[in-house]
Amino acid sequence: MDPWLILALLAMGTFGGFAAGLLGIGGGMVLVPFIVMIFTARGFAHELVVHMAIATALGIILFTSMSSVRAHHKHGAVLWPVVGLLAPGIVIGSWIGPWIGKQMNTAVLSFFFGCFVAFSATQMLIGKKPAAARELPGKPGMFAMGGFIGILSGLVGAGGGFVSVPFMTRCNIRIHNAVATSAALGFPIALSGTLSNIYYGWGEPGLPAWSLGFVYLPALAIIVLASVIMAPIGASTAHKMPVRQLQRIFAVILYALAAYMFWKAFH
Repeated sequence: MDPWLILALLAMGTFGGFAAGLLGIGGGMVLVPFIVMIFTARGFAHELVVHMAIATALGIILFTSMSSVRAHHKHGAVLWPVVGLLAPGIVIGSWIGPWIGKQMNTAVLSFFFGCFVAFSATQMLIGKKPAAARELPGKPGMFAMGGFIGILSGLVGAGGGFVSVPFMTRCNIRIHNAVATSAALGFPIALSGTLSNIYYGWGEPGLPAWSLGFVYLPALAIIVLASVIMAPIGASTAHKMPVRQLQRIFAVILYALAAYMFWKAFH
């Protein structure tokens, strides 16, 4: 493999892993656009690059989520009862998401990705204070919300933080707890979504060598090397930052990624 490509992937893993720990987004929302750029530059089939980037990002989240959640757990920030309520719906939704994505062409999938990222950024940037009485819904509502988070995450290759963090903060959960809990949710999202992408991508014509379904293994391995080191550092940094600053960083990163994916949809 080209040494410059290896360096680029390591740099992506460093940035993505830090973002995963800092923002509880699993790294996928940050990594997908960059992976799309690299796969496009390497001449992978145009109709497959976004699908492969999303699948590979979900595979990476399997590792970054474990790394970042350990750091958050040490701070006592993970709300494990919330994880337990959301996880069943998330596992089901994360399997369905890649199946929906397979039915969409690259342009539509890119545009869809951009829309949800921009929406999430706006919600976080506004930072509207939730009603004092607002709380998390009951078990049926949490199962439904988990399914919604899982479908979107499996569809766009993210750890769910772009939906779960705003959802939890609107239900009066502190941003630091929401980020930590979102990091814990990244593992069931990534596990179910990765297996789904392997299943639905198996035997797909035009996939390059070293692909496991839609997952491109060389990129997965190199990015993971850097991301698992940086995720705990990002998590530790999150607990030292003020709430509004954390929200603004989250929003700015998401707006930049949404802009690129909108561009990709029309080119």
